[in-house]
Amino acid sequence: MRRRTLLASAALASVPLGARAQTLTKMTIATGVDPAFSQFYVAKEGGIFEKNGLDVTINTGPSGSAMVPFLVNNQVQAAYGSDLAGVINHQVDPNIVAVADGTYLANWESVVARDIDSLEGLKGKKVGVAMGTGAEIFWRRLLAQRKLNPADYTLVNVEAPEMLAALERNDINGFAVWEPWPTRTLKAVKGAKVVATNAGVYNNINFIYMNRGWIEQNRATAEKFVKALCEANDVIEKDRPAAATMVAKFLKMPVELATELMPKLEFDMNWKPRSLEAIRDSAQLLSDQKKLKAPLDYSKYVYLDLLKAVRPQAVEIKELPK
Repeated sequence: MRRRTLLASAALASVPLGARAQTLTKMTIATGVDPAFSQFYVAKEGGIFEKNGLDVTINTGPSGSAMVPFLVNNQVQAAYGSDLAGVINHQVDPNIVAVADGTYLANWESVVARDIDSLEGLKGKKVGVAMGTGAEIFWRRLLAQRKLNPADYTLVNVEAPEMLAALERNDINGFAVWEPWPTRTLKAVKGAKVVATNAGVYNNINFIYMNRGWIEQNRATAEKFVKALCEANDVIEKDRPAAATMVAKFLKMPVELATELMPKLEFDMNWKPRSLEAIRDSAQLLSDQKKLKAPLDYSKYVYLDLLKAVRPQAVEIKELPK
């Protein structure tokens, strides 16, 4: 028996590695830890990356926006973050491009306060906002719509995962942020309540970002990656219970919470006119704050080619703004 085992092992060793198993191309990608980035999680947990020949490691951080800068110098090959984060980091490195509209945040952001009943009640108080994220746009749009003076509020830069604890310690009196942090805070902090939502105010969009130089040097791999995300998006749309289970597993989140939160999102993997509107809003905010170094060149920032190659019907944009 031992002799047969040795012979079998020797025979296996003589077979080329490529014939024994498909060689997977390694990629490292990065994002935050909430269901708004579900295509990454579903593609990983559902084996969709592997099916497309990819061995993908997902690095996570306090927010998707906080992970976009890692595209500089190809520290990661893809990131998933807010519309504002992409425009900010494109100014740092023009190679950072948006390759797809990933998620439309339909009912995703709220202002939560503790023992305060209204936005007016937060005047003179400390409000937590993760600066440089979509929540900053939401907060500023909300005040403008309500004709409230931003100077009446003291903004504190707080990362989303820290907001619950900061509110509980009374380090801040309220915050503007995306799910799951509002829902988790309402369940955990006595006296916490929602005083405003993004309904009718502003809907952020999360985009998939990549490095243009890396795409051009690894075009086939980049197409496989975007194709895998499109297939993950299909799973989310066609089998929501299965997708929620995968998202919950990756995030170590109760599946009931993932199931409750995911209907508040629209999972896209497309390019629509509203995608460009979100980018335009981000550029305008930065311009208003004197943080836009030069007018945004859409031809260098919006990268339609990958999605056109793998799912052309998902690209509804005919031409880019001048």
